Amino acid sequence: MKVAIIHYWLVGMRGGEKVVESLCRIYPDADIFTHVYVPEAVSEEIRRHRVIPSFINGLPRARKMYQQYLPLMPLALEQLDLRGYDLIISSESGPAKGIVPPPGSMHICYCHSPMRYIWNMFHDYRERSGFITRWMMPIFAHYIRNWDANSASRVDHYIANSETVAGRLYRYYRRAAAVINPPVNVDAFEVVPNEAVENYSLMVGELVRYKRPELAVQAFNESGRELVVIGGGEMLGELRRLAKPNVRILGPQPFDVLRHHYSRCRTLIFPGEEDFGIVPLEAMASGRPVVAYRRGGATETVIEGKTGIFFDEQSVEAIIAADNRARATTWDSGAIADYAHGFSRDVFETQIKLHIEQLLKPLPNTMRKAVLHSGLTPQLAPAEG
Repeated sequence: MKVAIIHYWLVGMRGGEKVVESLCRIYPDADIFTHVYVPEAVSEEIRRHRVIPSFINGLPRARKMYQQYLPLMPLALEQLDLRGYDLIISSESGPAKGIVPPPGSMHICYCHSPMRYIWNMFHDYRERSGFITRWMMPIFAHYIRNWDANSASRVDHYIANSETVAGRLYRYYRRAAAVINPPVNVDAFEVVPNEAVENYSLMVGELVRYKRPELAVQAFNESGRELVVIGGGEMLGELRRLAKPNVRILGPQPFDVLRHHYSRCRTLIFPGEEDFGIVPLEAMASGRPVVAYRRGGATETVIEGKTGIFFDEQSVEAIIAADNRARATTWDSGAIADYAHGFSRDVFETQIKLHIEQLLKPLPNTMRKAVLHSGLTPQLAPAEG
């Protein structure tokens, strides 16, 4: 079986690229197609594969400004030559699923989210854009939105990374999806004895507006407790100006520093709404409880009173109150870490491999005739777990 993996862009190693990395292990001979490829920014596992970029890769400053070429990406995807591939797996968050699959192939889309900047977060992205982009976005978004919805029919089967994303797939594309949570490298983290835990709280992630990092900084400015912030992004300078001395904005840090802080924080603060949210599970793999906004993927991974505490509105007062409750709770760090191991890379790879194998099984003749007569694509039951 000849396999192609389609990913929107390979310019770093975040959650989407970790999924591609796992798919590379499952299908060691697969070819990878992408819009922009920066080899030094991805793992050796991905570099071992043949990577074929689209023409976007050759455009000026594409390595840094690839998102500016979004209007050209539908055209680029439809030019990819996928003849001869039996299985095509698209990894979708930016434009990836809109390829034209050849006859006889199966196209499975693993969806991290329908494109946020044209669907559920369009107004958030437009609000923080410059004047020209803000003026042009409605025009481009209308075009991309129509193409995106129409190209959804080119996918035979969807797999969503969370129930939250499965709901978006149905809302925007009217397509059902199995749910298989993405891989988390839980074995990379450590659990320390209770006496080694320190009194600071921790916030980790890209410092962008939709994640609402300013709320956490403002909450700890007011409470006076120590907060450590690890991550880079467009709000880094703004948060450093906002922070009082008890809030330490460390910026981007190497993994060893991140690992150390995860294992020794009192609580992890998670103020934004995410599609799935790997950061809370990394904290839980370190045995630490999570204080999270009760929306999005966190509601599917955090267990109230066992692995964390929720707050119901994005406000300074709600974060302070939830952190107070978390600090007053006695936590079993070993049980929290054991729970997180249910989201491991091995669990993901086993589940998605079995699910794809199920989808590839030929239909019985009676079912095949019924499907051909109806003109519908069969939707198999979601993988268990």
